[in-house]
Amino acid sequence: MPKHDDVCRTRQLLAREAARIIADQGIENYRQAKVKAAERLGLRERGALPSNTEIESALIEHHRLFGASDHSELLDRLRRTALAVMHRFAEFRPRLVGPVLAGTAASHSAINLHLFADAPEEVAWQLDCEQTAYQLYERRLKSRQDRLDTYPGYRFRCDEATVEATVFPEKGLRQAPISPVDGRPMRRADARKLQKLLAEAPSPIF
Repeated sequence: MPKHDDVCRTRQLLAREAARIIADQGIENYRQAKVKAAERLGLRERGALPSNTEIESALIEHHRLFGASDHSELLDRLRRTALAVMHRFAEFRPRLVGPVLAGTAASHSAINLHLFADAPEEVAWQLDCEQTAYQLYERRLKSRQDRLDTYPGYRFRCDEATVEATVFPEKGLRQAPISPVDGRPMRRADARKLQKLLAEAPSPIF
């Protein structure tokens, strides 16, 4: 039976490798990244796979160690693009979620927004009015009641970034879905909170 210290070291090693895979290869599914890391390193001990929160912490550390200034510039650019899109869709009370908000985004990461409208077609109508090309998608998210619900979304480009806007009914504003990273309600930021985050972050050097 592996010693506790050995298991901890293995989890740390796998978390760092999974973080590198996510950052370098564009894999966004944490479970897929950790399994791939275990296969690559030949580490298959039971209980040694790191949690999603461990991988997220390792990903933040990876960005800090391997490209702090470039990553800071990337985050600033993605967050400013997110803010611009949120202003465009203000009537749908947009919230920023995911890697761009958490600070773990890589160059391949999409800007994830939650919009709120009882008729999702209203979002499509605005995109059509703006002559913005988009793709439809569906996203399955877990609620606090441990139930999976499916929501429509619109994927489009803005300022060389991909935006994924998932549309919830109006009542969805009161309760965020469960994060696949830590099992808690997703952290959401409205435009005011995002503006504050941009103001507090160090200015990137261009």
